[in-house]
Parts: sequence; structure tokens; C-alpha cells
Amino acid sequence: MSLDWLGPCMFVVAFGLIFSGYPVAFALGGTALIFAFIGVATGFFDWALMNAFPERVFGIMSNYVLLAVPFFIFMGTMLEKSKLAEDLLTTIGALFGSLRGGLALAVVFVGALLAAATGVVGASVVAMGLISLPVMLRYGYSQELSAGVITASGTLGQIIPPSVVLIVLADQLSVSVGDLFVGAAAPGMLLAGLFALYVVGVAFFKPRSAPALPPEARPTKGLFRRVCLVMIPPLVLILLVLGSIFAGVATPTEAGALGAVGAMILAALNRRLSWKAVQGAMQETTRLTAMVLFLLIGSTAFALVFRGLYGDIWIGDLLTNLPGGKWGLLVVAMITIFILGFFIDFFEIAFIILPLLVPAARILEIDMIWFGVIIAMNLQTSFLTPPFGFSLFYLRGVAPPEMPTSAIYRGVVPFIVIQLVGLGLVICFPELVTWFLED
Repeated sequence: MSLDWLGPCMFVVAFGLIFSGYPVAFALGGTALIFAFIGVATGFFDWALMNAFPERVFGIMSNYVLLAVPFFIFMGTMLEKSKLAEDLLTTIGALFGSLRGGLALAVVFVGALLAAATGVVGASVVAMGLISLPVMLRYGYSQELSAGVITASGTLGQIIPPSVVLIVLADQLSVSVGDLFVGAAAPGMLLAGLFALYVVGVAFFKPRSAPALPPEARPTKGLFRRVCLVMIPPLVLILLVLGSIFAGVATPTEAGALGAVGAMILAALNRRLSWKAVQGAMQETTRLTAMVLFLLIGSTAFALVFRGLYGDIWIGDLLTNLPGGKWGLLVVAMITIFILGFFIDFFEIAFIILPLLVPAARILEIDMIWFGVIIAMNLQTSFLTPPFGFSLFYLRGVAPPEMPTSAIYRGVVPFIVIQLVGLGLVICFPELVTWFLED
């Protein structure tokens, strides 16, 4: 009797449970247990393999790289809860306000800064939606441009270091976090530059969609001092965190700890370090970190049983024998990840799909750093794409009732095109990722 059906069937059952709305960690763990019992009952699975499960869970809990995740989440949420992100948006908005499209340019600029400071897409989109969207609409910006630039700039947290996404990707791809940060820096800046270029184009060709702020709304007194006080400290913190990683002085975990402490110091210097802010940051950090760990444990159980049923061999043969070789795998991987990005969170994709793709990618000699960057950019595009993009739901949750959902959908379309252009450039010119890493 053939056992070939067990591996594919296990895969289908797991995704069926996930798409039914069942918690992903328990869907994976439960599917693993069910198929382990089926495998034992039919004689196709050795239960002794499950003895390795506690050891693997201990390996997850002692993973030094993953320790960076709560540090960077705390750093970003601390900056948000202490209102330092709000100060950045209002100050840069005032600085660029005299230009047509200046508020939208400020959103792109601050989106890049928040991406480097928070690395969490939801936090960036919600913060900019709450602060910038009412101001942009009040001063005559079109609903489409306002929604598009906020959602697109918020997703830069996927690709601009020190993104939590990149830390998890590095762990799953078994590459250096620092190298992935270096490789993602240029594509991230490229996307931010393309967003800004589009805003300039809209302001030039459709000035009524992106007007300059009226003189009474542009405070000039003490603006230079305010810009210095608001911008320089977060920039110094970001440069210290990333610079210590790029220079090899600190590991990502050590740099994350520095960032967490630095965010608290900045909040204290601005007299914003309250127990409420610290408690809120700690709760958000605990929630996200616990989710990541439960997903990892569930996916570890799933992977252990899946391999015990020889499902990894089935997947490996399928992916390495696709027409087109390396490019065939890339096409299938990108389409699969893009579609899944509509329905399930990045962490779930990272812990379920990547372990299946990485062995085949290594066999086909795909550069893992480049592979990680295009996956992050692909997910970034997926998070923007109607009707299921996560960023659209984040903005819909904070947008005023008079802004129709259709305006949000129309607004993101040009930015999706820009994302696809950026992704295409990185795929066609891997040097955008790899030349920083060349000796």
C-alpha cells in the first residue's frame, strides 16, 4: 500500500483548517497529531520520531536570533505609545507643507523613518492614518492619493531594516540577519524613492489633488529648532541600531536591546515615559511575541510529522522538477506567497511555506539573501492589493466614515504598480541586493 497520499493530504487538511478561521498554531499542531496517529495506525510513521519534538521546541526557545523580535517590537511600540511617531509626522508635515504634495511627501518620508524605527506594518499604517489622514483631507488632498500614500508608505516596514519580517526571514532561510538587512536596504530606499516620485508627479499634473498648505497652516516660528529636536534623536537611534549591526559591532539581538532602551530614553527626554506607555508597549510586545512562538511550535510539530510521512520528498521533487528550473520555482513561489498574503499573516507564511521552499531553492542554487528580499517585497505588494490586503483593513479601521472603501482601493492601485515595478527591478537586477555584500 502506497503512503504517497498522506503527505499531500496532511498539507490540504492544514490549509483547510487555517482558511476556516481556526487559529493557525493549533491548526498546524492538531493536524500534526491527527496524521501522526493515522501514520502509526497504518504503519507508515514511527512514533519514536516525536521524541525529537521537545528538543526542537527547546531549540526554538533558546534561539538567540529570535530574541531580537521582542526587542524590535518593543522599540517600535514604545515610539508609538509615547507619541514620538506623531511628533515626527506633524513636524515633517509642517516642513514640507509649503510644497504642492508636501503632506504626501512627508508621509512617504516619515513612513520610511517609522519603518526603520518600528518594523511593524500595522503600527505604521494606523499611526499615519490617525494623524495624517484627517489633515490631508481637511486641506483638500484627494481621498485616493491620501489613502494610497498612507497604506503604501506603511508597508515599507516590511522591507526597510530593522524589519521584524526580515529577522524571521533570516532565521527561516538560515542566513545572517545583518546580511539580509544590508541586502534589503537599497530595495527599501528604491521603493520609498519611487513613491515620492509618484507624489511629485501627481502634484505637478493634478495640483488640485495635492495642494500646498495655506500660509496660516504652516507654522514657521521655531520650525528649524523643532525639526532638529524631533528628527535628530530618532535618526541617531536608528543609525546606532543599524550601524552597530552593519559594522559587526553588535548582533541583531544586542542592537535590538539597544533600540528598546534607546526608545525609552527618548520618551523620557521628551517627558513621555509614563507607566501607561510602557505597559502598552509591553502588552503589544508580549502579544506579538507569544503569537510568533506558538506559530513556531505548531509549525515545528507539523514539519516533524510531514517529514516523517516523507512529505518533504514529495514537495522537493515537485519544486525541483518544475519547467524552467530556478525561474519556474521562483514563479510558483511568488504567486503562492502573493495569494496567501491575502488570507494569512506573514509569520504564518514564513513558518509554513518557507520550510518547504528553501530546500528546493538551495538545490537550484538560488541566492538566499536575494530570495529573502524578493519574498518580503512580494508580501509587501500582497498586503496592498484589494480586496484582502491587510494594510487596507488597517486604514479602513481608522479612516473617517465618509471615506468610502472604494476610494481606498482606487488609491492603492498606482502604488501596487510601483511595487511591481520595484519587485521586477530587483528580480532582473539582483545586484541591487547583492552588491553591498560583495567583498
